[in-house]
Amino acid sequence: MKKYTNFFFIKLRGFFLISICCTCFYLSLPKELNAIEADSGKNLFNHNCAGCHINGGNIIRRSKNLKISSLKRNGIDNPEAIANIARQGVGIMSGYEDELGDNGDQIVANWVWEQAQKAWVQE
Repeated sequence: MKKYTNFFFIKLRGFFLISICCTCFYLSLPKELNAIEADSGKNLFNHNCAGCHINGGNIIRRSKNLKISSLKRNGIDNPEAIANIARQGVGIMSGYEDELGDNGDQIVANWVWEQAQKAWVQE
């Protein structure tokens, strides 16, 4: 009986060591690789922007929404301008460069610009 118990604990210890190593490896990966779902503008927007900009609106300052008329009125007339704001921030909005990752600002800006062109009407 003791022989089988030792064998069981040796296998269990090996399993836990492998599990811990895999977990540490996963946590050491860059954030962009961990955020596989963040490969589209919609997901980036939902994870980082939608808290304040629900359906292109703005719960803090209504005049600073993401509707095409407001964007143009505020001098934001292309995706690059939106990407710059997403990256650096403007006014009371802080930048999200770290959260969006490499090229994430451009991805979310293109998606926002497309939604603004469609008046934020979902298909």
